[in-house]
Amino acid sequence: MLIIGIILGFAGLGYLCWLLFALAVYALPFFAGVSAGLAAFHSGSGPVGAIVVGFNAGVVTLVVGQIAFAAVRSPLMRAAIALLFAAPAAVAGYHATLGLVQIGAPSPDWCEILAVIGAIVVGGTAWARMMLLAPPNVGRRVVAGFTPQPFASAFRDG
Repeated sequence: MLIIGIILGFAGLGYLCWLLFALAVYALPFFAGVSAGLAAFHSGSGPVGAIVVGFNAGVVTLVVGQIAFAAVRSPLMRAAIALLFAAPAAVAGYHATLGLVQIGAPSPDWCEILAVIGAIVVGGTAWARMMLLAPPNVGRRVVAGFTPQPFASAFRDG
């Protein structure tokens, strides 16, 4: 019975880590939705109105961010948009890692070190997932009828 508990504990921890990495990109839209929903609720719209406002704000944030990231051709602007999505994911990764590490780590210093590492990894994962949204020929001039061959010069020059 003890072995089953340990195996299921590791499976649950693995699932939570996978869920954290898979949902890291959605930290900014979630934050925007919760903030808008709470603002709507505190202004007197009621719980149903707050949920509708929060959901719509989150969806609009996600869609506008993805469209802006895909439409902008400047690498600097893409990096800024990706940073907007990766920063809240890094904060969420820090707190999730800190909460998980505090279960078993005896030293608060090690908890902080591991939480910072978790924030870097989760933020990097969100950054990488945002970069996957980029169109394949960004920043390259493509001449009609010409397909660039990256290794052609290496084979031609010997």
